[in-house]
Amino acid sequence: MGADLMLRAVQAQQPAVDTMHVHWWVWAATLGGLALLLLLDLVIVDRKPHEVTTGEAAKWVTFYVACAILFGIGVWIFGDQHFAIEFFTGYITEYSLSVDNLFIFMVIMSSFAVPSIHQHKVLLIGILLALLMRGIFIAVGAALIAQFVWIFFIFGGFLIWTAISMVRKKDEEEEYKENAVVRWVRKVFPVTDDYHEAKSTVKIDGKRYLTPMFVVIVAIGSADLLFAVDSIPAIFGITQDPFLVFTANAFALMGLRQLYFLLGGLVDKLVYLSIGLAVILGFIGLKLILHAFHEYHLVPEWAEINNWMSLGFIVVTLAITTWASLAKSKRDEAAAEAEANRS
Repeated sequence: MGADLMLRAVQAQQPAVDTMHVHWWVWAATLGGLALLLLLDLVIVDRKPHEVTTGEAAKWVTFYVACAILFGIGVWIFGDQHFAIEFFTGYITEYSLSVDNLFIFMVIMSSFAVPSIHQHKVLLIGILLALLMRGIFIAVGAALIAQFVWIFFIFGGFLIWTAISMVRKKDEEEEYKENAVVRWVRKVFPVTDDYHEAKSTVKIDGKRYLTPMFVVIVAIGSADLLFAVDSIPAIFGITQDPFLVFTANAFALMGLRQLYFLLGGLVDKLVYLSIGLAVILGFIGLKLILHAFHEYHLVPEWAEINNWMSLGFIVVTLAITTWASLAKSKRDEAAAEAEANRS
């Protein structure tokens, strides 16, 4: 029995990762297309600093979601159906996790008192940094998965632990506290008290100072680095293809800035979102662990969770969470109005 388990472990050391085997020119074309989209957004939206309206944000969110859908259709046509399902499942998961992160972004913006006309630029630079950092995370994760099947146990266990932590902290008051990176910046470099338009640095009396604009960009970027610790293992639980992992993250992040301005105070009404995301992370964690057992040939074939099941579970969970949150918010508003009328 021991020898049999050892043989299985040896056979599983090199997991059979199902990937698209994307050519370098497809990678180059995709990165060029994403860069073009960001440049288009930069030229049109950031050409003149202004406060982004709800209508403007809605148009851009629709545009970026449409781009993601077209990309997924392209994967379906030129790749394979199950790869397209993996992309859409990963994209929806990353986008939903990003919605939860928007609340932290709002707290950071409020804490640093960022002028409305400059918030879009802060998010743009912060998300560009996030793309770079997540690209590194994805490369490392893909390399580990390609070599060691036991990494699925670590990713799965971490996601389940994260899900439990999210449920335990759901009633705690969210308050921004400067992390070690931001504190280090303030300690090492002189920082002005006031903003100087959209400038990140300014020279005063011959001395170069950082502005709060630079510090808040560091805060946004470093906060997203922490978010990546959860989201990257989550999407690797859906697909192990580095191309799909990166593009799902990229499309989710690119639409995040506009979603920030579109949702606004609506994020506060999604009171059950953290619970829904905890359920999703727990589900993906369980899927990763089952996949690892499958690689070691310790579970039957039917125990594997397929892509359609993953997509259906995630969509249904988000739908129920959103409906329950908005229903509760509506009841609370009605109760508050009734109380005000009695007073």
